[in-house]
Amino acid sequence: MPFLREPANLETSMSLVQRGFVMRPRYRLFIGTRNWSSWSLRPWLALRATGHEFEEIVIPLRRQGTAAEIRELTGCDTVPVLQIETADKSETVFDSLAICETLAERHPEARLWPEPSAARAEARSISAAMHSGFAPLRAMLSMEFARRLPTPELSPEVSQDIERILRFWRNALARHGGEFLFGHFSIADCMYAPVVSRFTTYSIALEPALQSYCERMFALPAMGDWLAASEAEIAAGLP
Repeated sequence: MPFLREPANLETSMSLVQRGFVMRPRYRLFIGTRNWSSWSLRPWLALRATGHEFEEIVIPLRRQGTAAEIRELTGCDTVPVLQIETADKSETVFDSLAICETLAERHPEARLWPEPSAARAEARSISAAMHSGFAPLRAMLSMEFARRLPTPELSPEVSQDIERILRFWRNALARHGGEFLFGHFSIADCMYAPVVSRFTTYSIALEPALQSYCERMFALPAMGDWLAASEAEIAAGLP
């Protein structure tokens, strides 16, 4: 799995480019404060899964000048934003799911979507559901990636959101086998990674198979790196 390794050596890669053997695009990903930015985590994981080097620019959130800084640096209104530079052009992609889709197109070898059409349709469906829904859960269980907080009294709406997510996970794991929702790691896992963190932060009780899935997600080196960076933000004074 590509993102279980460190990104390819940049010096070696650049040497090959200079010698004319490969032409690799340059990726620059703008993200928000790691401990809070669920939307940033999703494409960051997808980009790590490609095994491609990328430059990471963190724009601190929840500050008075955040919106202006995002617009100045990216030309967009929100993070995440992916800038792609090739020999003859530059592209900008914003929105978590759009970035993930772009990476899937550019890096088919990473297998960011399942290959069978039925599984791919299911993966896209539950990813889009995460992208557009679950507002009650987002509001009550905000992402605090590196923190452990008391379980709040869950509203009926949040409980319904949780049960729907667990149904998605339960069905996908049962149908497709493997360690992740669709066998191998995919965009669907990227889209639900912030939910994995929320369930951990707030100690949401899960059945053993789904708890094991969350543990496998957190065991990924990429998730470990995001956790370490989130902890560093808190150590530096993140409220």
